[in-house]
Amino acid sequence: MPGMTSLQGLIELLPPSAPLSDAVLVAATALAPQVVAWRRHLHQHPEVAFQEVETAQFIADTLGAIPGLTVTRPTRTSVVAELRGAHPGPTIAVRADIDALPIHEENDVEYRSTRDGAMHACGHDGHTAIVLGLATLLAAHATRLPGAVRFIFQHAEELSPGGAEELVQHGVMDGVAQVIGLHLWAPMPVGRIGILAGPAMAAPDNFHCTITGKGGHAAIPHECVDPIAIGAQVVTALQQVVSRTVDPLDPVVLSVTQFIAGTAFNVIPNSAYLAGTVRTFDPALRQSIPAQMERVIRGIAEAFGATVDFHYEHGYRPVVNDRALAERLQTVVARTFDHGTLIDLRPTMGGEDFSAYQQRAPGVFAFVGAGNVRRGIVHPHHHPRFQVDERALDVGLRYLAAATIELLTDE
Repeated sequence: MPGMTSLQGLIELLPPSAPLSDAVLVAATALAPQVVAWRRHLHQHPEVAFQEVETAQFIADTLGAIPGLTVTRPTRTSVVAELRGAHPGPTIAVRADIDALPIHEENDVEYRSTRDGAMHACGHDGHTAIVLGLATLLAAHATRLPGAVRFIFQHAEELSPGGAEELVQHGVMDGVAQVIGLHLWAPMPVGRIGILAGPAMAAPDNFHCTITGKGGHAAIPHECVDPIAIGAQVVTALQQVVSRTVDPLDPVVLSVTQFIAGTAFNVIPNSAYLAGTVRTFDPALRQSIPAQMERVIRGIAEAFGATVDFHYEHGYRPVVNDRALAERLQTVVARTFDHGTLIDLRPTMGGEDFSAYQQRAPGVFAFVGAGNVRRGIVHPHHHPRFQVDERALDVGLRYLAAATIELLTDE
């Protein structure tokens, strides 16, 4: 386990008379090497959704070594720690996701994954390290803090139904006034922060469809009902659900990502399987699209004598940042960082189960730039060569520290 930075050393970086925010931000930069070490350790030992046993134990052990924290285990693969300040105040929740992806890493770095078929290819190792750093920083200054901070280390963000809803059901949001989180964001340059006021990430739904026809010899197609030919028309027609039945001003993505059929070059199969994802922001549109899709799929299949088994699965809710809270935190970024750090950002059609926490308290999910074209850190999230510029860890830690202190101390 990477060695712990001394809490006393962090406390002594500035005199007691220094403003709390200044003291914590100076200490954050001093803690940066430790945060990098934690991130690299986690990167070397990834565990995929619902299997984060060793990861959760590492987090619990690290937090257990920090005086003043109360550490609990809501589930086998998650950890929650709470720090109570010396003065009355609100409870603020800070969330980090901890799971990796079932991807074989292709990066040639000394801290590459030691587990074949598992990789931190989305930045969750960085999120976890940042929030471990935040817990360390705030614990060092607990005697000056009002209220309480609840650090949520959540399992299974990458796999629906996700871990957030499960933790909410276990009460991790009970008594929480506001909740914040962040995502290291490869498409954005390191040193930049984006905070959207309002919709930030889409609802990621899934669909599955089996088209059953009549198989036979490929040389006599007239005696068959070809599910591949029918499926090809379905894929094309589904694009018109978006382009011709949805208001063009409403953002929607409908992608068929799987088309599986056949076993031999001279055999028309009995069935074809299609699957994919639908991304939306608007709740009413989200509810109407499944029926539109099913009508198109069944209409085409039945016209050619095939049958359809269609299933639609609603995933996470869209991430919608509380506008007033987002504007406050935008001000925090402008006050804390250099001019130009805060940038305008467009919503993304990616999904995140941080939305589960936002159902219980006002919340803001921020994006912290982690890309660097000059250093070749250009690969997208979920790519086997995904990386982050580790300077983003310091930026993320200072942002969360400033944001948390703002929410604890603001009247």
